[in-house]
Amino acid sequence: MSSASIQLISRFVILVFVQVLILNNINFLGYINPYLYILFIMLFPVRNNRTAIVFISFLLGLCIDIFSDSGGVHAAACVFVAYIRPTFLKFSFGTVYDYQTIKFNQTELSTRLTYFTLITVVHHLVLFSLEVFNISKIILILQKTLFSSIFTILLCLIMTILFSNKRK
Repeated sequence: MSSASIQLISRFVILVFVQVLILNNINFLGYINPYLYILFIMLFPVRNNRTAIVFISFLLGLCIDIFSDSGGVHAAACVFVAYIRPTFLKFSFGTVYDYQTIKFNQTELSTRLTYFTLITVVHHLVLFSLEVFNISKIILILQKTLFSSIFTILLCLIMTILFSNKRK
């Protein structure tokens, strides 16, 4: 097993445990709940097979659903985001994505922020839409999406900055 595979597996396990044991217990004002586990999908290597990322994202969401007793909403949101991830990569990184040479710790903060924002907002919108599943509560869905997205994006940026500096 290669070191890249071991790193991916450890990132998967750590993010699931951090999400389940710590972050799921945070709920500010009823709207803010950070979902750091989507960082796994965001940072998954670009060169890998698209089917693999969709399947692994399903497993990631399923693990969160099992521990959170949330009935599959995390799995659905993860699969959707993993499926449309190439579109967001192309939009955010342009030609760097075309040549599949993206190294997230070497990208500019603005492009990384754009990419993280797109993935997070779409993930949260799908997640909360499925969780609430009532069009008459669209304001609640949008509030939860906005506030949780802001907190999740900040947390993802902080984590990538902290851990990319240790490698340099």
